[in-house]
Amino acid sequence: MSRLFPYLLLAPALFVVGAFFLLPLGFSVAGAFEGKEGPTLENISRAVGLYRTDLLFTLLIVALSTALIGAGAIAIGGYLTLGRNRTARRILAALYRWPLFIPFIVAAQAMRGFIGQNGLMNNTLIWLGLMPAEWAQSFLDWRGIVITFVWKQLPFATLLVAGAMAALDRAGIEAAQNLGAGRARILFGIVIPQVARNIMVALVLSFVTMMSVLSVPIMISGQSPTMLTVAMAWRINAMGDYGTANALGLIACIASGLVAWAWLRNSVREAAR
Repeated sequence: MSRLFPYLLLAPALFVVGAFFLLPLGFSVAGAFEGKEGPTLENISRAVGLYRTDLLFTLLIVALSTALIGAGAIAIGGYLTLGRNRTARRILAALYRWPLFIPFIVAAQAMRGFIGQNGLMNNTLIWLGLMPAEWAQSFLDWRGIVITFVWKQLPFATLLVAGAMAALDRAGIEAAQNLGAGRARILFGIVIPQVARNIMVALVLSFVTMMSVLSVPIMISGQSPTMLTVAMAWRINAMGDYGTANALGLIACIASGLVAWAWLRNSVREAAR
């Protein structure tokens, strides 16, 4: 019985992964190749032909958002680790976590009221006299999607990165400070190389998460091109075309899988060294 106990502990987690992830994934992959007369590549061909621009748009938006998230996480984590103003560090540590508890759909709705042409951001700048009223413009396009993704996902990445930085041995950092090294040199020369793996984990998880979000692109931007999640929802709700929608989902899974595979391959090489 004692030998079976670890497997019994794993059973609920394995059941959830199998029932709510692997099984639907299998049906989706099978549906991408399902035709009226048997297996076919027609769904894949239609998805690539009709939504090639949307695929490129999705990859660019998610890649840009991931890069900004990484830069923001490094900046915040670096200041929490190396900053000298304790009050500023405490305020920053308390503020940056807030978006972590807000769902994507709520974040998208909040951003609609903040970055729209008559939103809070423009009205505040006009009221403060920092911008004339005729300069007000709407950011409810690709820029709004990027802003929302970064604002929502940055706390998650920062928790991973800042936590790894806080766990570092301070002896090397203090030695560099005693030798007169600046904070930027310490951050990029000592801290980041030691937490590079944690940064990559945060970026990969953020990339995969943003690839699957529907509420942000559909609520922020109604323009074309759009993200693959919106295209999938439209094929199902407007046309009942589950085959093409499954094909689009398969393409998104492959894109996410390639990013994860590249990170795993790099991690294995580093471990082998």
